[in-house]
Amino acid sequence: MKAKLRRLAAWLWREWVRPITLAAAIVFPLKSALADWNYVPSGSMEPSIRPGELVLVNKLAYDLKVPFTTRHLAEWGDPARGDVVVLYSPADGERLVKRVVGLPGDTVEMRDERLWINGRALDYLPAGAPDIAGAEPGAIVATELLGARPHAIKVLPTKPALRTFGPVRVPAGQYFVLGDNRDNSNDSRYIGFIERRRIIGRATAVIASLDLEHYGKPRLNRFFGSIP
Repeated sequence: MKAKLRRLAAWLWREWVRPITLAAAIVFPLKSALADWNYVPSGSMEPSIRPGELVLVNKLAYDLKVPFTTRHLAEWGDPARGDVVVLYSPADGERLVKRVVGLPGDTVEMRDERLWINGRALDYLPAGAPDIAGAEPGAIVATELLGARPHAIKVLPTKPALRTFGPVRVPAGQYFVLGDNRDNSNDSRYIGFIERRRIIGRATAVIASLDLEHYGKPRLNRFFGSIP
């Protein structure tokens, strides 16, 4: 009986445990340092990212980190205005997906939902459709011209929110981030500036999208789409 158990244990090790362990030893460090994915359960980045979407994170967009840490081995770029980034919240360490609007040294302000950068108000264009405006009563969608990165934002006039903020100056080595769903986002208005080391990478595309309000029905038109 003991001999059979030993043979079974040896077979399990050879056929299952060792291959899986070797694969994990290769894949997990690569996932940690090169590319990753992030599940978005909330609507804080609507309409750019919908609730129930899995987004691809390019961890090599700005730097190379020691696997499983935030320590930088090398840096070749910094987040640009308009980039959608994945970061660790300074409030509780939770991973968040937000848009960079303020760079180090910038002055950022909001006046009645309108974003101001370095004393200049951004331009907005009417945009939107029922499928992206969301189910909230009175939701409004517009295109925000943030430098060279125009993108859609959503506001919810009937929802209590912080619509006027600042002005604040972004310290060196830190960033100011906002959610595209301006009245339903836990961002720099509430959690403060984001240190460079807390930025994990840039969210570049939607891998998969499930409609959480319809029992996880796939939104096939959203699969493999780029994030503006």
